[in-house]
Amino acid sequence: MAKLNPYLNFDGKAEEAFNFYKSVFGGEFLGEVHKMGNAPGTENLSQEEKNRVMHIALPIGGDLLMASDIVPGFGQSLTVGNNNYVSIFPESRDEADRLFKGLSEGGNIEMPIEDQFWGDYFGSFQDKYGVHWMVNYNEGYTK
Repeated sequence: MAKLNPYLNFDGKAEEAFNFYKSVFGGEFLGEVHKMGNAPGTENLSQEEKNRVMHIALPIGGDLLMASDIVPGFGQSLTVGNNNYVSIFPESRDEADRLFKGLSEGGNIEMPIEDQFWGDYFGSFQDKYGVHWMVNYNEGYTK
């Protein structure tokens, strides 16, 4: 079966955001942090755009969280919206609380993490980089 991994786009903040995510989740980046300036055809980009991230990946559990920065010099733009969420299924309530508290710091909480009517321990928020997250703990999911 195919595996799905979330891929995020940022406007010059991918490396900063992923260092923040690494501080919350732990671990190390998978491979190097690839920069735009190392790719062919980028000679005419500004130094700032050459320093943007072309690809970064952070293993989390058995999955990968990946990202890149948009490049305005290539005609790209970023529209932050609520059409994508990264949904995390921690192994305990304590881990759910730690991840929710860490990732939501400096962001906007949409739904505080608490027991929900459908039986899960759930909360959602937008982090300080505009990424939407859901933290969902259900004891039945971890068995």
